[in-house]
Amino acid sequence: MTFEMTLLVLILISGFYMAWSIGANDVANAMGTSVGSAALTLKQAVIIAAILEFSGAFFFGSHVSETIENGIIKSEVFSQTPILLVYGMLASLLATAAWLQLASYYGWPVSATHAIVGAVVGFGAIIGGIDAIYWGNVSQIVISWFISPLSGGLLAYLIFTFLRKKIFFAPDPIKAAQKITPPLVFMVLTTLSLIMIFHGLNNLELQLNPFETAGICFLISSAGYLISYWLVQRITLPGTPLISTARTNPETFIGLDKAKKHLNRVTLTCSGETHYQVLLLLGEIDRLSASLKKPEETHDTTTEYAVVENIFGYLQIMSACLMAFAHGANDVANAIGPLSASINVLRTGIVTSHTAVPAWALALGGFGIVVGLATWGWRVIETIGKKITELTPTRGFAAEFGAATTILVASRLGMPISTTHTLVGAVIGVGLARGIEALDLRMTRDIMLSWVVTIPISAAITVVFFYILQAIFGS
Repeated sequence: MTFEMTLLVLILISGFYMAWSIGANDVANAMGTSVGSAALTLKQAVIIAAILEFSGAFFFGSHVSETIENGIIKSEVFSQTPILLVYGMLASLLATAAWLQLASYYGWPVSATHAIVGAVVGFGAIIGGIDAIYWGNVSQIVISWFISPLSGGLLAYLIFTFLRKKIFFAPDPIKAAQKITPPLVFMVLTTLSLIMIFHGLNNLELQLNPFETAGICFLISSAGYLISYWLVQRITLPGTPLISTARTNPETFIGLDKAKKHLNRVTLTCSGETHYQVLLLLGEIDRLSASLKKPEETHDTTTEYAVVENIFGYLQIMSACLMAFAHGANDVANAIGPLSASINVLRTGIVTSHTAVPAWALALGGFGIVVGLATWGWRVIETIGKKITELTPTRGFAAEFGAATTILVASRLGMPISTTHTLVGAVIGVGLARGIEALDLRMTRDIMLSWVVTIPISAAITVVFFYILQAIFGS
């Protein structure tokens, strides 16, 4: 086997390995909350995601990739020795895939984009030195560690709080859901349509002006509004007619919290019998709050609330499908971009700023993503869906819609953001809406630590692989 053929085989294997790792880790972004809330079974999620991820990757994946990933390395570094780019990209694929596999094994949702950027930084610094790196772009990635989860978490918190107040605290939850669902469907479809156009379909290089984009989104959203309105109006409570039950007004909890704060201040200024009586009052408020909150936390076991959760289950499935399609179209480049760049160098002997991506490479990436999801995807899906906080369809919908909206707004404003970090932050935000005790703080800590070490670990592993490849094949 010739030198070039050996490298080509290694590159193809590494590209597939990278795509497999993306499927095992990143696809949970789209399906994790749906499985965790029981809107979809794991088998259903795998089948749906497999079809949509592959379709997005193959039919709408980028047909042109940047050679120097995301403008991280200065291109003149490889002008004299293009073969070093091949070694670097091959090392990057192996290192990133290995880190994603390790993260998937422990159920950590990490960013594949951040991992590949860290890998490119690693071999770029070895070849061209520290000055060969565009550190401004790398610093934007670091900033996204904070922007992504905070933005997604805040929006998901607000959405879930709104749903609880307007639906679950309403005298008639089903009627409230029938009123709110059609406008929600309109907003969801508008947001996801824009994500599809800007993230999933932008690779087709469609020349849509703002009016055409708005028109397409309005037609899709209006159709969804009319269909959802017709469907929810047909919903009736099975069995006996709905009997309205008394529910605690949200203002009651706010008032009790204020009373606790005032009484805590009183304990600092009194002593003796007065101090003891104030402590008794604080204990009574705690018991009263717990007794009032308990029925609210178990609402999904009652018949009327089960109907509401069923409605949001369909909303969640719809958003998950569109997010999976957009993910396949957008993130397949993390595996196929370095592969195509390496093959182009082997074929032409020069480094170009842009590289054509053949259809078979997109198919390879799409197939790898599907295999990764089917074999190891359940690990990260379980983390996002079950191990951070308990999810129901309404909570899962709030997290998914909050994440999708954040991704859309941030991408239009040019803010650096990670899809993975945004969704995890949104799930945490939904958990916080129910109180800090609703979160698994140990799992949350482990996930955040995995984010911080992704770039340096990917860079370090890449350096090791780069030196190994250079020692085997020479420079």
